[in-house]
Amino acid sequence: MMPPNFPSLRSPPHTEEGVIETLREFHVNQETLPLLCYPHAMKNLSHHLASLSVTAWVGSLWAIGYLAVPVLFYAQPDRQLAGFLAGQMFVKAGYLGMICGTYLLAYYLAQSGRAALRQGVFWAIASMLMITLIIQLGIQPAMNDLKVQALPLDVMNSALAGRFKRLHGISSIAYLLESMLGIYLLIKINYFNIIK
Repeated sequence: MMPPNFPSLRSPPHTEEGVIETLREFHVNQETLPLLCYPHAMKNLSHHLASLSVTAWVGSLWAIGYLAVPVLFYAQPDRQLAGFLAGQMFVKAGYLGMICGTYLLAYYLAQSGRAALRQGVFWAIASMLMITLIIQLGIQPAMNDLKVQALPLDVMNSALAGRFKRLHGISSIAYLLESMLGIYLLIKINYFNIIK
């Protein structure tokens, strides 16, 4: 026998509001309610983190590569110092890209499973992450090594200038490609509302 004032059992609600209303009918207090809605909150958190990751990654690519670094070289008369500071900004942006890219790949795999492998967005993220790793773990260390070898001279005024220019050119092309993939990623995500 049902206790007095016990709400009648209905078919399970299919919306968040329905779940909350049903829990309130069973006199679930306000402190317990957020804990019971935890899985839904975590799902929203993963979506928000994905949106934030795309924004931070693509935003840092464009803000540093095409705004901060050109302004730095324009405003700083010491080219060696400007190069050092620019290199530090690119390294930090690279670490951010590795974190964001890894999270986004994991996010899309968790959301879509193997179907993610058929999505252009997934391959854009994977390509951007691969470029970031090549620049961060291959090209940047090689360029830094040349700078150290050239000391006390600026590498551009040393016998190593030709090798440095080649690496810098490869790095610039790779960075531009990554930036373009970032624009593609933003357009696809916003146009098709992929992160929901």
